Amino acid sequence: MKQTFNMKEKLKTFIYILGPILITQITMNLMSFFDVIMTGRFSSAHLAGIAIGTSFWIPLFTGLNGLFSAITPIVAQLVGSKNTKEIPSYIYQGLFIGIKLTIVIVVFGYFFLEPILNRMGLESEVAYVAKYYLVGLSFGIFAALFYHVLRAFIDGLGKTRVSMAVMLLSLPINISLNYILIYGKLGFPALGGVGAGIATGATYWIIMLISLWFTIRWQPFRLFRLFRSLPTFHYQKWKEIIIIGTPIGLSIFMEISIFSAVTLFMSEFGTAVIAGHQAAMSVANLLYMIPMSFAMALTILVGFEVGARRLKDARAYSYLGIGFGLGLIFVISVFVFIFREPIATIYSEDPEVITLTIQFLLFALFFQISDAFQAPIQGILRGYKDVNVAMMVSLASYWLIGLPVGFLLAKFTGMGPFGYWLGLIIGLALGAVMLTFRLLFIQRRKYNEREEEEVLLKAHNI
Repeated sequence: MKQTFNMKEKLKTFIYILGPILITQITMNLMSFFDVIMTGRFSSAHLAGIAIGTSFWIPLFTGLNGLFSAITPIVAQLVGSKNTKEIPSYIYQGLFIGIKLTIVIVVFGYFFLEPILNRMGLESEVAYVAKYYLVGLSFGIFAALFYHVLRAFIDGLGKTRVSMAVMLLSLPINISLNYILIYGKLGFPALGGVGAGIATGATYWIIMLISLWFTIRWQPFRLFRLFRSLPTFHYQKWKEIIIIGTPIGLSIFMEISIFSAVTLFMSEFGTAVIAGHQAAMSVANLLYMIPMSFAMALTILVGFEVGARRLKDARAYSYLGIGFGLGLIFVISVFVFIFREPIATIYSEDPEVITLTIQFLLFALFFQISDAFQAPIQGILRGYKDVNVAMMVSLASYWLIGLPVGFLLAKFTGMGPFGYWLGLIIGLALGAVMLTFRLLFIQRRKYNEREEEEVLLKAHNI
């Protein structure tokens, strides 16, 4: 990354950073996308089982990834301030955090997963698939977490094309494993949704090992000499990752887990509704990769400029990213609206599931418009290392407004399961407004702090 001097240069740099991130995020999401599509073709019950399983895993996984994403602005600001010798220690602290979290997740799942599923009143086949989908996936938990530590390091240096290459190499492997294990090829039994979980867990290890190879063998990563000696624990750096990353992780967890909560609430409406909701969620998650990618790119660029104390450039990137993201998601949403029926038929051959998917997709598109506004703002705030208010906004907009309103609409109006989606749309729109005010406040405060420092420096020189 380097300094830019006009909007044309900023747009070019932004696209250079954004493009690989967008491809990486979409490719990563395509793993879940193909899990859903290929399992839906196997059986509607197995699709519903994956919907329940991912309702537990995805919020936890994305929330933990949010915690590790704290490493990205830390690295970006260290690069901007030309203090790169501190970077390797942050990677080691991420490794230690990943090991501890893996142990906690596996132990918790061993004791509590089955009792929770038993209390949900699911059909026996759906509950079985949900349980063993998660068991198969759990073998790759550590690899998935450590991959995100390495990716945060890679992206923080602005080398987002490397992350893209890793995911592009891994996707065909995941699809091949899905095909073999879901449908029972090459002598393997047909495992359906359970096979999708095993394939995903194996793919996590492949992604992690490829990323590790890049960071050890390729330039400029070799300059940091990662793992040339025994990693050491550094409390202050470990604490900094936790302090910055926990609010980020909780914000993402609260956003993603709200959909999981809705999926669990929808279990009372039957297997077809769960399957249709999951299909629409799969499309929504794929579309969400666009604003999420914009957020990640803005975190890197804003963090770099803030580290270099170029606040006007940081603000210019902010508005460039928000405007560009809104325009792109609007165009894609129009495309999905026009082709919503063919899209629905990709997920299932069941006419009832197809009809429900088409209806859920209409709500998903309105949701995406609000998401395209608030997600980039969250990324910008992370670049400033301002994360606590965004966490509180996520809590308020989703859990204190969105879910209660959705519950009331679902229970006391004729909207049924669609009421949950409308409630979330309302909550997200209000959250976007609150985050906008927070961004304006932070930018104004940063300018005031710099002006005060300049006054003190001038007085000192005098």
